[in-house]
Amino acid sequence: MPPNTTASTGQQPGKSGRKKGRRARLIVLLLVLAVIGGVTGGAYWSISTVRASFPQTKGSITLDGLSGPVDVQRDGYGIPQIYASSDEDLFMAQGYVQAQDRFYEMDVRRHMTSGRLSEMFGKSQVDNDEFLRTLGWSRVAQQEYDKTLSPSTKKYLQAYAKGVNAYLDGKDGKEISLEYAALGFTNDYKPEKWTPVDSISWLKAMAWDLRGNMQDEIDRALMTSRLGPKEIADLYPQYPYGRNKTIVQTGRYDEITKTFEGSASAAGSSAGGSTGGTAGTGSASGTAGLQSQLAGLQNVLDDLPTAVGVNGNGIGSNSWVVRGKYTITGKPLLANDPHLSASLPSVWYQMGLHCRSVSSTCQYDVSGYTFAGMPGVIIGHNQNVAWGMTNSGVDVTDLYLEKLSGDGYLYDGRTVPFATREETIKVAGGESKKIVVRQTKDGMPLLSDRSTELVKVGRKAAVDTAAPDRGDGYAIALRWTALSPGTTMDAVFAMDRAANWSDFRAAAALFDVPSQNLVYADTEGNIGYTLPGKIPTRATGYDGSVPAPGWDSRSRWTGYIDEDELPYEYNPSRGYIVTANQAVIDKAKYPYTLTTDWGYGARSQRITDLIQSKIDDGGKISTEDMRQMQLDNSSEIAKLLVPKLLKIDIDDKDVRDAQELLEGWDYTQDADSAAAAYFNSVWRNILKLAFGNKLPKELRVEGQCLWVEKADTTGPVDEDDNKVRECGERDADQAQPDGGDRWFEVVRSLLDDEKSHWWQTPESVTRPGAVNRDQLFKRAMIDARWELTAKLGKDIDTWSWGRLHRLFLKNQTLGTEGPGFLQYVLNRGPWKLSGGEATVNATGWNAAGGYGVVWVPSMRMVVNLGDLDKSKWINLTGASGHAYSAHYTDQTGKWADGELLDWSFSKDAVDKGTSDTLVLKP
Repeated sequence: MPPNTTASTGQQPGKSGRKKGRRARLIVLLLVLAVIGGVTGGAYWSISTVRASFPQTKGSITLDGLSGPVDVQRDGYGIPQIYASSDEDLFMAQGYVQAQDRFYEMDVRRHMTSGRLSEMFGKSQVDNDEFLRTLGWSRVAQQEYDKTLSPSTKKYLQAYAKGVNAYLDGKDGKEISLEYAALGFTNDYKPEKWTPVDSISWLKAMAWDLRGNMQDEIDRALMTSRLGPKEIADLYPQYPYGRNKTIVQTGRYDEITKTFEGSASAAGSSAGGSTGGTAGTGSASGTAGLQSQLAGLQNVLDDLPTAVGVNGNGIGSNSWVVRGKYTITGKPLLANDPHLSASLPSVWYQMGLHCRSVSSTCQYDVSGYTFAGMPGVIIGHNQNVAWGMTNSGVDVTDLYLEKLSGDGYLYDGRTVPFATREETIKVAGGESKKIVVRQTKDGMPLLSDRSTELVKVGRKAAVDTAAPDRGDGYAIALRWTALSPGTTMDAVFAMDRAANWSDFRAAAALFDVPSQNLVYADTEGNIGYTLPGKIPTRATGYDGSVPAPGWDSRSRWTGYIDEDELPYEYNPSRGYIVTANQAVIDKAKYPYTLTTDWGYGARSQRITDLIQSKIDDGGKISTEDMRQMQLDNSSEIAKLLVPKLLKIDIDDKDVRDAQELLEGWDYTQDADSAAAAYFNSVWRNILKLAFGNKLPKELRVEGQCLWVEKADTTGPVDEDDNKVRECGERDADQAQPDGGDRWFEVVRSLLDDEKSHWWQTPESVTRPGAVNRDQLFKRAMIDARWELTAKLGKDIDTWSWGRLHRLFLKNQTLGTEGPGFLQYVLNRGPWKLSGGEATVNATGWNAAGGYGVVWVPSMRMVVNLGDLDKSKWINLTGASGHAYSAHYTDQTGKWADGELLDWSFSKDAVDKGTSDTLVLKP
């Protein structure tokens, strides 16, 4: 793990440096805790106390409840491979081992998903708990456990919980994690036993992050206060079907049979995998820190996704698969890299789950990426098949405007009472608080009772002339597929043991929430794609793009798309399938509206072009080629804009020097590129000038100034000291577009209209106005030059993208909101990164807040179906959640450099790579 004193280079020290840095930090921690101990009663904390929570990884441990011995083999990165002789023993051991490494993370997650964070952190989290209690994730999870999940899934959940509790048995807080020891200074909180419902609730958090276009609905509703329909349409362009390929390109929907036929070769294979019957838009950031994780309710719909750690606005993922015809091995290669908010520890936990002999009593031989707190493998491969996931972005949420009437709400001309329940929120160090949650008769919670942003939507949303009197505004209710019990937990286990395409399709049919793009490959040479999920249908006139009138029953969902009707592909003739949050299928070829808010396909088309170029050149694709594609830093918006920027006549020599950086630039955003630094600053300023002062006040940045990170800060990171106030000519109320792939398409669609009103800006005391595109671009180039002069210095020879585009990893909760000394103890960074917004190497940044990295490829993997032991993987951080473990961030340096680790799967390969073995005995 990189010590802060070397992190500014973006590289990790060597092995001896890691040991030396770790010892130094332990000494610092010892001194700090000794001082604290003196202040709080004279206790003295030793290094042995700090190490008390580290897991035992050698020798043996006796666990009550096991039916036989279980071997836990860890490699040099602490990644465990578990070997057992029964399913229950396997998942009990998984619970025990994940709790060893990550229990604090698991505990925070379950308190968040159940709306009980105030029990851990006090009154600062009451607002967030109110919102999460209103959503009721844990209530739905309990219903799933009681009513919808299979007996075998319940058995595995129980075994997992038993393993977690075996780890907790007899331990106090400081023996579990350093964070509990820190909490103990101000709070007498003690961890309680794990339950199966705690595991299921995490699926609701994942679904929340991947829920679709709710924020776009809100934004469009707010835009109506200042923008007309044409202007709003400018900011939400149609998907470019003619330029960027959809995921599904073959097959057709049969109006007679009401089924989707994926391809001729797929027809026979898919039937066994389809369940039939009724299953029941935008882009979507784990535990990145208490402030971002659980921010104020004003920004709850943006910040809660950051909290749970799966996805968020502007973020996506890449996954693609290539058939053996075009690979060196003659068998498929499958790549995946989900783009999530940067978190420490990573949201993913690498692990192998192996039955010593696969049979009816022990059915699993699977390896991949798991969620700490949940049994099974989410993404990875077993002995026969591999799979990856990206967010489909289909619209599974709708906001409804509700006209309050007395103690109820108006529905088809009459008043209907709300269903209500009382929730008690316990607060550490304070008095409990009671709230009342209101729901409509079809189970929609009233979110506007908790969110001031949604109250604004109710006051601003456009409605037709037949709507009831607005009065003080409409309340806002949420319809969401995840608020009904589902079977996704069943799907996880079914995918883990799938042996072929039919098995996989049957498993995918159970993956109802959240809807994901699933890519598939098997050792027989087949590849495939399927879109599962509980996806609603709507009446004509309601497409889910804006809040709907709740007083009209015709606006309610009419049902769900049948599983047999959902798009899929199997062995398409082109030989590959790419998913990167683009449109699933051309809307002209499919009868249902899946969403109005796809990602716009910048990443997916780049990946497609890279694959097709290799094929056209007659080459064969290797695992290394797949890795290199994952690291592609090419900027599509730069290719579009740079030729126009170079034609602009610049008088100022200093600005002209910066402009010349773009001459001959290959549009690659490497960390050491000065051209990339300048272009991205120009892009940010284009967005600010063109759109910043034209959006409604509700969508503008609040406060008087923005805070941005200084460049090249080293040593201990203090949030206030590490930021400079950036006011200058920035309008305090000016909106800041996020700069994502939608804004690429917005600018592209406006580019040829040189006199569009979007390019016009008024003059001010300090700057001339712009009346056309090139004048605005010139102003952006000037502003970018002086912005980078302030940040990086006047000498452009010293500029680099990595000095601006840096990754800080912040430990969940206390690493963000704890005392400064704890932030230093728990946090790591910075790393200087390549890549950028909407590139394949999606180290995303947000134009509203500066150039710092806010989302990343949270892991990368390439599965080689010709020889599974030659597959590769990497995690953002490491296996451990313990700040002074050797495996806290031991993968981050390699991840930042684009390297992948060997991914052993067979018993022989695992044995060769094993560093520590722990035997769990009954």
